[in-house]
Amino acid sequence: MVTELEALELLKRGVVETLIDSEFEERLKLDRPLRVKAGFDPTAPDLHFGHTVLINKLRQFQDLGHEVLFLIGDFTGMIGDPTGKSATRPPLTQEQVVANAQTYQRQIFKILDPEKTKILFNSSWMNDLSSADLIKLAASHTVARMLERDDFQKRNSSGQPIAIHEFLYPLLQGYDSVVMKADVELGGTDQKFNLLMGRELQKIYGQPSQIVMTLPLLEGLDGVHKMSKSLGNYIGIDEPANEIFGKVMSISDDLMWRYFELLSFRPSSEINRYHQEIAAGRNPKEIKILLAEELVERFHHKEAAIQAHQDFNSRFARNEIPQDLEELVIEAPEGELKIAYILKQANLAATTSEAIRAVNQGGVKIDGERISDNQLIVKAGTSHVYQVGKRKFAKILLK
Repeated sequence: MVTELEALELLKRGVVETLIDSEFEERLKLDRPLRVKAGFDPTAPDLHFGHTVLINKLRQFQDLGHEVLFLIGDFTGMIGDPTGKSATRPPLTQEQVVANAQTYQRQIFKILDPEKTKILFNSSWMNDLSSADLIKLAASHTVARMLERDDFQKRNSSGQPIAIHEFLYPLLQGYDSVVMKADVELGGTDQKFNLLMGRELQKIYGQPSQIVMTLPLLEGLDGVHKMSKSLGNYIGIDEPANEIFGKVMSISDDLMWRYFELLSFRPSSEINRYHQEIAAGRNPKEIKILLAEELVERFHHKEAAIQAHQDFNSRFARNEIPQDLEELVIEAPEGELKIAYILKQANLAATTSEAIRAVNQGGVKIDGERISDNQLIVKAGTSHVYQVGKRKFAKILLK
């Protein structure tokens, strides 16, 4: 049986800010489950580990008996969330949104319990908003209030256009909370303005204001930039077991703790023990393997995790790749580099011509796999072990 203190500690683990803390603690004492909301606009077909930070928190609420409301923003997705954007986003078509929403429903149940999850689509109430309703909603806030948002302010100051419909986005996200009667809304730190809009609108509509919980944006494999498919520094939850295992093993030892905090379901006490064991001399690789196995098992199954571990060990043992390589960081100003330039900058080849010859002769491997394309382009945000010949190795993070 989980105590109140243990439940509070679990729910606040990894959370950047709770608005407002005292209200949250009082809300938890209600004799009913809380209605916990998180919204996702289906703007892309695949979810990655960065998305799962919120979904993991939903699962923790769910395990403690609260009601999870997973909102698919099929209506707001056609507007496009302007958060963090320096230009107006092109709207998605209804067909694109519907197709992406279908994949979301399948993917989220790798984490959430389908029997305890309520999936909602905001088109089911947004399509019924009359023109008068929309004007009433828009009248609840001023342009000056909207320009308090950092990204809107920057675009306005620099002369970048802001379309009228972009001002509507935070209002519509807040209105979702009114319709859903949300007690708690989760979102990334970049969503704080939109989440607080829900609190304000609920007050205007005569409801108790929702608690806002912001969670950090997960760093990608490079440990620097936010996990993003466009940067190539992501782990997709639909990727094969060996891919997930290998990518987790490629992260730095420092980043491993961040992933433990935000992605692992292991108790904090257990993670603290791992810290102590490493400080006492245990190899961090052994701890990282535990994390990789846990994440593969979550998105596949236990047998797949065991097999991925065995395959990883076999691949590295077979190619006799050193396990204690220090990571070398190489800059990729254009977001990518050709293999020959990488090998030269890492001193694995004296010249790019020598690097090309090594590839052509079959003497170059990446993560133990031989490559044959001497024009291979490697994206920034990836970390791999490069090998030239039998004895030259380098673990390289491309930034």
